[in-house]
Formats: sequence, C-alpha cells, structure tokens
Amino acid sequence: MKNSYDVVVIGAGSAGYAAARTAAAEGASVLIVEGGREIGGLCILRGCMPTKALLETSHRLHEIRRARQFGIKVNKPAALPLAIQKRRAWLIEDFASYRRDQLTKSKKFHFARARAAFIGTHTLALNLLESEKKRSVGFKKCIIATGSTVTPGGIPGIEKITCWTSDHAILAKKIPGSLTVLGGGAVAVELAQHFFRLGSKVTILQRSGQLLSGTDPDLAGVLRTAFEREGIRVITGCTVTAARKSGSKKIIDYLHEGRKRSVASEEVLFARGRRPATEGLNCQAAGIELDNDAVRVGPDMRTTNPDVFAVGDVNGLLEVVHIAIQQGEIAARNAVRGTDEKWDDRLKTLVVFTDPNIATVGLSEAECTRRGIPFVSASYPFADHGKSMIRGAFLGHVKMIASPENGRILGAAVAGPEGGELIHEIIVAMASSLTVREFAAIPHYHPTLSEIWTYPAEDILEKISR
Repeated sequence: MKNSYDVVVIGAGSAGYAAARTAAAEGASVLIVEGGREIGGLCILRGCMPTKALLETSHRLHEIRRARQFGIKVNKPAALPLAIQKRRAWLIEDFASYRRDQLTKSKKFHFARARAAFIGTHTLALNLLESEKKRSVGFKKCIIATGSTVTPGGIPGIEKITCWTSDHAILAKKIPGSLTVLGGGAVAVELAQHFFRLGSKVTILQRSGQLLSGTDPDLAGVLRTAFEREGIRVITGCTVTAARKSGSKKIIDYLHEGRKRSVASEEVLFARGRRPATEGLNCQAAGIELDNDAVRVGPDMRTTNPDVFAVGDVNGLLEVVHIAIQQGEIAARNAVRGTDEKWDDRLKTLVVFTDPNIATVGLSEAECTRRGIPFVSASYPFADHGKSMIRGAFLGHVKMIASPENGRILGAAVAGPEGGELIHEIIVAMASSLTVREFAAIPHYHPTLSEIWTYPAEDILEKISR
C-alpha cells in the first residue's frame, strides 16, 4: 500500500467495485478499502442473490402444489429447509468467490481489508483488520460506497424480543410456524411470501395505507389481492406501539382503525427499510454533510466536499444494484477526468420478485401528477391475454404512460407474471426514446407474454390521435 492515491474507494460492494474498476481503467492509481466481515457486498452476500435464490425455491414449491390445475397429479410436496440453505450457500459462495478474486487478485488496483475514517479533507485513517495496525493514506479523490445497514429500532421493546432482520431470515434453517413481518417494502413482501409458501402463517403490519408505499395504488392492490387469496394476512395503515414476549411467543402491539390490537408469532421480521452506512466514517472531518445518515450528493455524485463522491445505498437516492453500479462508474469518471457527468433517473427501474412480480420503469402516474407533467396512460389485464391465461396467471395488468404531446413513452409498470423480464422491453424502448407509435409498430410474436404491451400502446395511440 502506498501513502497516497489518485482515488481511494471505501467499500467493495457492487458500487465500490464498479468505481474502482472504472477509475483504474481511466489510468488512476486506486486503492479500494473493505471493512466488512466478509468480502462481496450486500447484493451478493445478504441481498439480491440470496433472497432470489430462496424465492426460486418457494415459488417452485407453489407451482408444484397447483399442478392439478394443469392436469398433473403429484404427491404432497414439502420444503426441506436444510437442503434449501445448502443450495443458497453453494450459490452465494460461487458468486462471492468470483468477486473476492476480482478484488484480491487484480493488478489494476490495490485492495485493503480495513475500516476507514476521514481525518481531513484529503486523508483517511485506516484500521487494518488483519494486522490491527493503523495508518493513514492520502487521496486526490475519494468515493464512498459503504452501502447500507439495518438495525431494528423505533419500537418500544423491540430490542428485547430478538427479532429477525433480512440477514437472519435468509439464513433460517427452520421454517417458523408463524411470522409477523414489520414493513411492506420489497424485502418485507418478498420474504413474507417466501416463508408463507414454505409453511409459515404470516401477518404483515404496514404503516402506510398500502403495500409498497410509493408505487401506484393499482400495482399495490394487485399484490395485496394475491397475498390475501393465498392466505397471507395484510394489515395496512397501522401503528406498531410495542414489542414484547409472552412465553415462547413474540407479541407485537399495534393500533388499527382506532383500536388496540396485537399479533403473536414465533418470529418477527423487522423489514422497515435500511439506513445508509455512514457510522464511523467521521464525515464531518472532511466537510461532508449528511441528511438523516445519507451522504448528500448532487447529480454528479459529488458530496459537499467536491473531491469526495458517494454512490449506491450510502447516498440514499435509490437502493438498487444496477443504479449503484451506474453511479460508481459516473463518480469514477468524474473523479479522474474532472468532469460533471450526471446520473439520469429517467430510466430508474424497480422490480419486486413476488408472485406476481411488480416492476416499474420511468415515471409513475403519481410522479407525473406530482411534478405537473401531462400524461396519458392505458392498461391491459393478464386475465384477457392468451399466453398468461395458458400459464394460469390471471391476476394483474401492464400499464404504459406517455406524453400526450408527442407520444414519447414516459414510464411503464407490470403487476403480473415475469414482470421483471417484461419490463426490460420498455427499458429498451425508453432508452431509444421511442414513441408509442413506433413501439406499436414493432412485431410481437404470438402467443407470448411480451405481446401484451401492444394493447396499452395501441390504446394510448388512439387517445392521442383523436
């Protein structure tokens, strides 16, 4: 390790690795520092990949159980928790080992296992994990990519009931007989459905009036309908007041519609979101301002210290891996080139991997209304679409949003089968700035799920052509 570098990256997750790789490719001397217990980052170790590996199992189990709908008789299937965990562990180790090799064997940048803290505007103190020695390192530019963390709190007594976080849930070797999920965001609903399909009795307690707060109500409504049809208990618009134990049960007290209520379960999953991991960075020493733990950044990813950037979860803009990677690359180019390339949220994409999938790209109807952007929208149901009917997927719809002035596609959403895949057709269309007229002219093979997009496109085209 040298005494100073052109660029020092703090955090070796998806955003940090993308930043280090990009800065090194630009010819900069780069040090990337990782202070976590494991190398790999949130997505690989505790986020996207392990949760989707688990969901693949529970979704397949659900499909097997409804095989008779397709004329197939099967013996009673059952979940094997230890085998499920063995598969998850094998997959994650494969992903993580590849990332470890990228970091530790690269000759393009230096890698250090250390906890970092600012001790000046252009200096970091490093607490080396392997030797427990301390040293300082200078930088011309620094990129913060420390991600996010979750710690249960904000509820009286929550620390006494030893509740799960998503970190615990993905490692569970036993399926609880009952589970209370606190929260209604992506992590909450994905894990709620996972454990329900493996055999848990699940109750969701959500503060806002709908699941997936921030999404359009029609999408959230589809998910709630799906959950309640399966047997998941969904309670929205409630206020959790306390957590306590009673024998072997964990009790959550809450207010709902003006009445005091409670729910008892074997386990409680705290899934009320994550917070930017800035504790211990000593940001004030470098003149870096925070907003509720998030590092304040401009669209060029610069902080209030113009030589320091912040990317990914730590800046609080959007907790999505591909966006974190984009931001890491933008920050690295700006750091090395001295440019002001900006992150454009026009193609921001979100996918929730429940069944049905919820997927969105671009602007929602609510965002258009809030920003005063004129729009026209149209929807089409999967219940009237040939391929989805063949698949036995009758719930949900697709929605397209466009400008009434020129027909440019502003956004789209899916609540239905393979939504995470279907949304990419609209991402490509929007990246190419297609209008609904141009989109409607694209041939779509029949019968496919993808051809469902032609119906809202043609509907919008008719509306704006009047």
